[in-house]
Parts: sequence; structure tokens; C-alpha cells
Amino acid sequence: MAMLHIDRLLETVIKQGGSDLHLTVGVPPVIRLHGRLRQLETKTLGPEDTTALMKAITPERCQQEIQEEGGCDFGFAFGEHGRFRVSVFRQKGNLTLVLRLIPSRLLSFEEIGLPKIISALCRRPRGLFLVTGPTGSGKTTTLASMVNYINAGLDRHIVTIEDPIEYYHAHKKSLVNQREVGVDVPSFSEALRRVLRMDPDVILVGELRDLETIEAAITAAETGHLVFGTLHTTGCQGTINRIIDAFPQNQQDQIRVQLSVTLIAVLSQALCPKQPKGMVAAYEFMVVTPAVANLIRENKVYRLDSAIQTGKKFGMRLLDEHLWELFSTNKITAEEAVDKSRRPGEMQDKIDAHSRGLDVDAMESQKPDDDDDGPKVPRRNS
Repeated sequence: MAMLHIDRLLETVIKQGGSDLHLTVGVPPVIRLHGRLRQLETKTLGPEDTTALMKAITPERCQQEIQEEGGCDFGFAFGEHGRFRVSVFRQKGNLTLVLRLIPSRLLSFEEIGLPKIISALCRRPRGLFLVTGPTGSGKTTTLASMVNYINAGLDRHIVTIEDPIEYYHAHKKSLVNQREVGVDVPSFSEALRRVLRMDPDVILVGELRDLETIEAAITAAETGHLVFGTLHTTGCQGTINRIIDAFPQNQQDQIRVQLSVTLIAVLSQALCPKQPKGMVAAYEFMVVTPAVANLIRENKVYRLDSAIQTGKKFGMRLLDEHLWELFSTNKITAEEAVDKSRRPGEMQDKIDAHSRGLDVDAMESQKPDDDDDGPKVPRRNS
């Protein structure tokens, strides 16, 4: 009963174009569709239902982990349709499952809407490329597209370290070896320690969780490898600060210098429900030019925003600029633009001015370029 049941539920997610399936005691199964949660018209789940559904898909080692740790994460393939990433956890003594659909088709840079220069950055022989953003902002999909681009066009040895493996990559022009934390290797830091002996050209680190992993990733980038990594930070400025703050005070100056040399780009993204349906990603993108490298080295991270504004020819842009573009072309709602914005107050002011029929873009271009050294004083609304 349960096995058939889970297949039916997974088929429903795929048929409706959902991204997640939530199975929790006390409500019917819930699907996330275009960013919104929807209950299915079926029976309310009881404790025995979620336990049976869990047993139908969960490998033995994970069932053991649920007993001991109260939860686990794993991935599994569902026919030709794609894979699901599963999180099983206990709440109020009952089991809850959340399944995220990982589509089997990899998207091109154009389909995702990534800046054009990214393909050139993926051809670099070494350096650190960070993709950041909150959980569920599409980082995995973006990274999978980059790995696929390298795999299809260049002969490289690509080693990925993931928890769990999400997109499966076949060997194309490159060799792709994917290591799963907890299955193939105990931890990210252990995997990174060993990876340099594997003659890699490209290394993907699923998550830069701790000091040890961040340190190993920077070292790998310094020693002549192209390293992709993810962080749960918002914006390029926040990402640089987060990395530097992970280190003890007495090492921070040295890390700034290392980072200014090894970092090649930061792509920070937010996923927004698109009008009338679907999802669209908004980006903040920074390429490390000599000017940006200087700001990182000299601890003037607060000036990165204006460096990004002047770096448009490299495809750089601020998150709020992209959100504004998506709003003004009717791809996202005003609420969504304000919610995901790094400066919600300013975004709201722009939207209000726009709704009064003022030409906001002309007002923007007349503003003096602030490149002073101090933090900005907020402008008063006239």
C-alpha cells in the first residue's frame, strides 16, 4: 500500500510541476508549486502512514541514523523522471518527510539567465568561484549547469563533494567523480584533504560549512585548481565578510590577501515566483577585477557595491538592480521585489515613485556616484 502510495505521490509532484513534497502527520500530503504550498485532496496522514512511507524509500543506514540522531538526508532516483533529495526528521515524536525534486534535465546558462561571462570564468584554470544564497535559491541547479558546461566542452577531471549527491553527471568530454558525504567519505573537510591527490582540475564543494572546509577550498584554489563552493549568504559583500569572519582575528589579514588573489567571482541568487507561474532567479554578480581585489585586500568591503555598479561591462550587477528589472518587466510582483531586496526601504520608495508615473531610471542615473569612504547616510524621502 505504502509503496504504491509513495510512487503515486511522486508522480503527482512531477505531473503538476511541483518542487517539493511534504509528508507530515495531521495534514494531507502538501506540494510546493511555483513557490506556494498546496494541500492534495487526499486523506490526512497519521503516524503509521509517514512511518510506512519512510520505510518504502529510506536505505537501511539512514533508518539506523533516524533511530540514533532523529533524522537523516539522502537522495534516490525515481525512474527516468529525475531524483529526489529527501530529508526525514522527527517532530512531536512523529516522522516527517520532505522530498525535493531534482529534475533530470540540466539547464543551459541562457535558460537559467546567468551572466554571459560565466562561460569564460568556467574555462579558467584555477581560482575560487562562490555561488551563494538562502536554501532553495537554486544554487545546486546553477552549479550543476556549470559542471555540465565544463563536462561537455573541456577535458577536465571534475571531483564533486556533495551531501547528498543531487544531479548525476555522466562522463562526457570530462571525467566526473561524485563523492557523497556519509557514503563515500565521512565529511567535507576529510574529502577536501584527500582530493588533491586525485589529480583533479575542477573541484565542487557542496557546502563551505566550517573553517576547515573554507581553508581547504582556498588552498585548493591557490594550488592551481578551479574550485566551486556554496555558502548560505546573501549578496557579495555578505559573502566576503562571512568567509573572513570564519577565521580567528590574527589570521584575517592574511585571508584577505589570499582571497583577493584566489577569488574569481561571487554569484549570489534569490529565487522568486514568476508571474503568472513558474520561478525566476534574481542575481547579484561580482567578478574579481583588480579594483575589487584591492577593496578585499584593504578591508574596504563596504565599497564593493559601488564597484559592482561600475563593473557593468563585466556583467556585474547588484541584486536590487536585477529585482527592479524583473519587477519593471512584470516578471515578479512588487511584494516579491521588496521581500527579496537587500534594501527593502529603497526598493519600496522606487516602486511607489514608479506607480505615481515618475521615471525612476532617469532619477537613478542623475544620482551622484557615491564612492566616498564612509558608510552611506540614508536619503530622506521628499
